[in-house]
Amino acid sequence: MRARIRDFLETVDGWIFAVVDYHHPDGIRSILRYVPDPVGEREAGGVRYRKLDFEEAYAFLRKERQEYVRDVHVVPEEDVLRLFRPEEELSKAAERDERVAEIVSVLKAGGVPVEKMGITGSFLVGLEGPASDIDFLVRGREWWRARDVISAAKREDGRIRDLDEATWDKIYRKRVPEICRDEFVLHERRKGNRGVVDETYFDLLFTRDWDQIAPPFPPGEKAGRRKIDAVVLDAKFAFDNPAVYKIDHPEISTILCYTHTYAGQALRGERIEAVGVVEETREGPRLVVGTTREAKGEWIRSLTLLERG
Repeated sequence: MRARIRDFLETVDGWIFAVVDYHHPDGIRSILRYVPDPVGEREAGGVRYRKLDFEEAYAFLRKERQEYVRDVHVVPEEDVLRLFRPEEELSKAAERDERVAEIVSVLKAGGVPVEKMGITGSFLVGLEGPASDIDFLVRGREWWRARDVISAAKREDGRIRDLDEATWDKIYRKRVPEICRDEFVLHERRKGNRGVVDETYFDLLFTRDWDQIAPPFPPGEKAGRRKIDAVVLDAKFAFDNPAVYKIDHPEISTILCYTHTYAGQALRGERIEAVGVVEETREGPRLVVGTTREAKGEWIRSLTLLERG
C-alpha cells in the first residue's frame, strides 16, 4: 500500500491515524489521532470521536494494541479499512467550507495546479469543528510557487491576511522554542507558509511528489550533542518532515529536523547555527534536530537572516 506523509487512514477498529512517513516496510507508519467516543467533541458520519494528544495516543495503544507501538505507530496493512488522500478529499472540504474554497481559488489563480493541492488534518477526515485550523497541502515543486502566491495575497486587500502579533505570541508559547520570540517571528514571517483566511489560521504544508521520494535515511547511532556552524547547500526539502538541509561542513553533510519549529528555517547559501544530536551512519555523520518532542536544547538559526535583521 502506497501512503505518504499527511495521508490519514482508518482501521477496522474505527481508529483514525495520520501517516508520518514515506516508507512502510512492515505496516503503515503513523500516529493515532482520533478514536470513537460516544461523548467525543467531533462527529462524522453519525459517529462521535475524541482527539488524542501525543501521549494519550501511545497510552491508548499500549492498552488496546501493544503490537502497533514502536518508535511511531505501525498499522498492519490488513487492518487498514480506508486511506484518506489529501488530493482526493479537497473538493469535498471546499464544498463544506468556503474558507478552504478561498485558498483553492487564490492558488489556482496564481497558477498552482489543483491536482497538486490537498487538505489534511481534521478537514481531511471530516472531523473539523468551528474553531479548527486549516492544514492545506501542496505537493512537490509547486509548493514553492504556492508559498509565493499566498505571500502575495497577504499584501492585497483580500480575505487572506498575515498573522497579527497576538497570534504570533500564541504560536511562540505553543512551540516553546529555544530561540527568543523576536528571532522566532523573524524566521517565521520569512517562511511565508502561515496565514489567516477570514478569522481562521491556516498552514501551507509540503509533501513530496512520488518522483521525489528517495530511499529511507540509513539508521544511525547517537554520538552526542553538538553545535555546528555551516552553510546551506540545498534546502529544497526544508519544509518536509523531516526537514532536510544539505550543508557545507568539514564533517557533517546533512541536518535532519524532526520538529516543525525549525522546518524552512534557512535558505540555500545562508550560514546557520544548529544544535542537535550527532548520529553516526554508514554514509557518515549527520546532525538531528528535534530528538525530543519539545526539541529542548536544540535549534537552527539562520545567522545570515539575523545579520540582515
